Amino acid sequence: MPNVAIVIVSYNSAREIGECLDAALALADAEIIVVDNASEDDTKDQVERRPVRLMANQTNRGFAAAVNQATASTTCEYVLLLNPDAVLLTGIGALVQLCEEPGRGAAGGQLVNVAGHPQTGFTVRRFPTPLALCFEALLINRAWPRNPVNWRYRCYDLDLTRVADVDQPAGAFLMFRREAWQSVGRFDEQFDPIWFEDVDFCHRLRDSGLTIGFTPAVVARHTGGHSVGSLTVEKRTIYWYRSLLRYSAKHYSSGYHRMVCAAVMTGSILRILIGLISTRRIQSIIVYSRVFRLAAALFWGIRQGRVEVVS
Repeated sequence: MPNVAIVIVSYNSAREIGECLDAALALADAEIIVVDNASEDDTKDQVERRPVRLMANQTNRGFAAAVNQATASTTCEYVLLLNPDAVLLTGIGALVQLCEEPGRGAAGGQLVNVAGHPQTGFTVRRFPTPLALCFEALLINRAWPRNPVNWRYRCYDLDLTRVADVDQPAGAFLMFRREAWQSVGRFDEQFDPIWFEDVDFCHRLRDSGLTIGFTPAVVARHTGGHSVGSLTVEKRTIYWYRSLLRYSAKHYSSGYHRMVCAAVMTGSILRILIGLISTRRIQSIIVYSRVFRLAAALFWGIRQGRVEVVS
C-alpha cells in the first residue's frame, strides 16, 4: 500500500480535474481520493472514469471539511493536498523525504504558471501580520503592490530555487503528516467554505513546534481560481472577508484584531464610495455594506455570525 494519499477537493472542476488525475496517476505512487462538494457539472463523471476513490458529498461542505473527511478515511502517513487545477510535472518523492525529517509537520512544492514560471507571491507566503491584512483591506497593496509589508508577506525576497523552512506553502499543493493533522486538531471547518483554512492550519503546526518546508524539486503547473470563478463576485467577497476576520480573531490579540476590523470597515466605506460614483456597481454597495456590518460587530465584540450571501 502507498504511504501517501493525494486528496483533491473538487467543485465544478470538470474542465480541469481529468488532467490533474491523469498526471497524479502517472507520476505518483499514491492513494488518490477525490472529495466532490456537490458539483453541478460532470466532475463526478470525469472522476469515475479513472481508478481513484470518489467521495461524493450531497452538499458543499467547504474545503476544510472535505480535507478532514478524506484524511480521516485514509491510513496513509502523508497527505498531499492538490487542487484540481494543479497538474503534477514531477514525482513527489522529494516532498515525502522533506516531510520525513524529524520535527517536520508539512511541506510544499513549487507551483508554476502555464508558461512554466514560478508563481512567486503565491507558492509560499509568510503568515499575515495584522498590518498586512490592513494593507489588503485598505487597497494599499493594490495601489502600491511593492510596499515593504506586502513584499515580505508574499515572500518576494525568498529564493524559490532552494530548499527552505517557510511559514505557509499554498494549500493548493501542500503535504502534511497525518499524525500532525491529528495532533493540532485537523483543519478548522469554521473557515467555511474557503480561504485562510490552510494558513490557520500551518500556523497551528508552527505553534505546536513543528516546522514546515519548501522544495523546488517537486513541481506542479497551477492555473488558479477555477472553483471560485463559478461563484458570484458578491459571494467571493463575503467568503473572503468572513474568513479573514475569523483568522484575525483567532490569531491576533484583541487590540490587533480590532485594528484589522477597523481597516475592513474603512476599506468597505472606500469601496461603497467607489460604487456610488459608478452606477453600475450598485451590487458592490450592497455587499460591502454587509462586510462593514460584520467587521463592525466584531470590532465591538459581538460574536462572529454568518452573513447572508447575495445570490
